[in-house]
Amino acid sequence: MLRSLFLISLLVHAIVAQKPALPKPKPAAPQVPAKKWSTLSGNEPIVIARGGYSGLFPEGTPDAISLSRDISILLCNLQLSKDGGAFCITGSTLDNSTTIEFYDHKQSTYNIDGKDLKGHFSVDYTTDQISMNISVIQAIFSRPSAYDGLDPVLNLDALLGGKNPPRFWLNVQNAAFYKEKGVQVEDIVLELLKVYQIDFVSSSDMGFLKSISGKSSKATKVVFQLLNAKDVEPSTKKPYEIVVKDFAMIKSFASGIMVPKDYIWPIKADKYLGLPTTVVSDAHRSGLEVYASGFANDFFASYSYNYDPTAEYLQFFDKGDSVDGVVTDFPSTASNAIVCFAHNNTLPQKGPTLVISNNGASGIYPGSSDLAYKQAIDDGADIIDCSVQMTRDGIAFCSNSSDIGLDTNAMTRFMSRSSKVPEIQPSSGIFSFDLSWSEIQTLKPQTVKNGDFLRNPANKTSGKLVTLQEFLEIAKTKAVPGVLVNIQNAAYLASKKGLDIVNAVSSALKNATFDKQQVLVQSDDSSVLSKFKDNPSYKRVMFLNERMGNVPRKTAEEIIKYAEAVNIPKSSVIEVYSSFLYRLTNVVKELKEANITVFVRNLKNEYTSLAFDYWSDPNVEIATYIQTAKVDGIFTDFPATSSRFIRSPCSDINNKLAILPARPGELMKTLPSQPPAQAPLPPLEVAKVVDPPLPPVNDGSKSEPESADDAKPSPPPSGARPMIANSGLSMVAILVLAMLLHSN
Repeated sequence: MLRSLFLISLLVHAIVAQKPALPKPKPAAPQVPAKKWSTLSGNEPIVIARGGYSGLFPEGTPDAISLSRDISILLCNLQLSKDGGAFCITGSTLDNSTTIEFYDHKQSTYNIDGKDLKGHFSVDYTTDQISMNISVIQAIFSRPSAYDGLDPVLNLDALLGGKNPPRFWLNVQNAAFYKEKGVQVEDIVLELLKVYQIDFVSSSDMGFLKSISGKSSKATKVVFQLLNAKDVEPSTKKPYEIVVKDFAMIKSFASGIMVPKDYIWPIKADKYLGLPTTVVSDAHRSGLEVYASGFANDFFASYSYNYDPTAEYLQFFDKGDSVDGVVTDFPSTASNAIVCFAHNNTLPQKGPTLVISNNGASGIYPGSSDLAYKQAIDDGADIIDCSVQMTRDGIAFCSNSSDIGLDTNAMTRFMSRSSKVPEIQPSSGIFSFDLSWSEIQTLKPQTVKNGDFLRNPANKTSGKLVTLQEFLEIAKTKAVPGVLVNIQNAAYLASKKGLDIVNAVSSALKNATFDKQQVLVQSDDSSVLSKFKDNPSYKRVMFLNERMGNVPRKTAEEIIKYAEAVNIPKSSVIEVYSSFLYRLTNVVKELKEANITVFVRNLKNEYTSLAFDYWSDPNVEIATYIQTAKVDGIFTDFPATSSRFIRSPCSDINNKLAILPARPGELMKTLPSQPPAQAPLPPLEVAKVVDPPLPPVNDGSKSEPESADDAKPSPPPSGARPMIANSGLSMVAILVLAMLLHSN
């Protein structure tokens, strides 16, 4: 069943054809000079889409093919029925990607290339049995299952015999196995090559490729596919790692090779990139093209890429000789890498949207460490941020939270100093204001997981915590365009700990004597922001934790009394339902109408942080918040990703090749079953943005840490995260957590 698609988050030249609901392309920007490529032909690499846009839809479905056809060549992994029917499905069996189990519970066991495999094999069924009884499903569990079971397995004749077939790559799987089962695979493939226009034919069986060599159209390129290095090539009985060394022999029957990507950039045991091989350069010298396979935005590849799929593609395009093409489940990301980012393709001047670090480049180094801040600057951040915490002896330093047990090794060193402070958080913690600076200097900052994803484990404890003064010095020395200083828990520190965080920040900024650099002062407390109103050189930012669906005029008028900008969660800009974008709120529009600058937080690279509408591509999310939501700045753990996008010609929506944003709600319309209507998020009330005056600083003796039993809660600041009903961590729980953190 063909469904009407509303998918638009691709390059303009990748928009699905013949969809009148989609916007027309913008006028083309002036063309830049053609790039020089180190491919064998000198042309840009090609993109080969495995089963179409299989990163979103099940492979070979009409929607998967339509979405990818204008930017890629369709790769069909061939399986044959007992009567010679040709189908496109990856693998040796039908089990992973189809509903065959519901049709036939009985499984078979066959030996393929020396290995016994059990499952359902296409060769056990007729063409009609497969076409009429089996449908395709998504083979990767992290991808949407909503489209499962809607379309039959792709029949090659039905596709290529149509009116407008796509460019096509036929990859013949298990040729020797089909021949053994009495299916005349050579005759079938030669007939397909004769009847249809097929651009490439490939196989991992050299004997099969030699059998069709010279018998196919000269317009069809023959490519030898190498499987995993230790696997055995069927005709020579040699491992592929040996076969790949004989390029002269391969050249005798093929014009290129298709190899797993680790043949080119090996991955070490620690999951970082090793040194490159010479496969590409050696193959090119032998006159062979090289196509790298195995790319997918939602497959972990290497910590070296920091969960940025574009960075991985660029490794194969820009580092040494370029591959001649890539096989991928997400063709738009590969195409964008070629057109928008390869060869350091940047604008003379970046766009106006600010890239603001979240505790520095906290996706690469421990947050708020000296290395994280330096990395953020090197990665192109416009603003680096310091969330200021106070020590017991009055030293201001940078850390994401006053509970330093969350992102340092404090739990293993100062567990006995754990206490409960309900004014700050519902659970117990180890708080900076209960330790001296000399004690905190003994701690190591630690990278924090994003869900199950480790970040740069080789540098898990690299760097050191820095004082506010040291942070400002880093900013001045490396000439970053601006700094943001975030003030937390001012009322509590003043009344309970005798610590004046506002004065500490004011004095540090004054002593830093910034001339050209922009200074932003952020707080969730309106009374803190009011302390900086008399310094027009500072831009005040109100930190809002509340999820909101709109901002009434009265609330906006109150915000503008205290701040020129706000920092809001991305869930208040675009609502998400079941990993699909649901709708765009009016929050940004209403704030900007009140002349309030809007920053959004917190963008991450990991695909689990991205809605399906973004194709597991951080660039599309960035484009959406900039072009659709029209925010003025983005907070990110990975400034390099955002900076690269904003400096790319494709960040300009007027460019012919612009990366277009997602449209909230449009992909959801393609679902066969629509979700129930969701209630709108509540409005942002005045009470959530206006706080009582700050209490005077307690000049008496600083109070001792409260025990978990003695602590009494007090009202949080207006912008603070609402407390949840939760008891504090017991000492046993803290110990267990500390051991887990220490072991990771």
